Amino acid sequence: MKALKIDHIGIAVKDLNETLKFYQDVLGLELQGTEVVEDQKVKVAFLPVGDTEIELLESTSDDGPIAKFIEKNGEGIQHIAFKVDNIQEAIEYMQSKGLKMIDEKPRYGAGGAKIAFVHPKSSNRVLVELSER
Repeated sequence: MKALKIDHIGIAVKDLNETLKFYQDVLGLELQGTEVVEDQKVKVAFLPVGDTEIELLESTSDDGPIAKFIEKNGEGIQHIAFKVDNIQEAIEYMQSKGLKMIDEKPRYGAGGAKIAFVHPKSSNRVLVELSER
């Protein structure tokens, strides 16, 4: 397995509309779109930067993973996602290296991607997402 590029950087935010003002008005990034991922209890905004994206994440529920992240850590970088060419092979490779996976099978992610997360205990406390688009 080889990570092909940084696919996106996920940033947890309390208020998506308020946060977008900085990324659009100050940094000049263009909003590509938004999407709600019901099973992850999150609303996502996509802002391309070169060949990668900033992914702003607002919880749609008080008990969602992003709400819990913000409660524990405050707003900020929640995960980094690496593009892979085959998500299932990437999961199996991580497991063969002794890494714990949050997702042992790919699941649906924002933007139509197949995703899987490596447990932060296996990746130096960084939540790493593997993404196949």
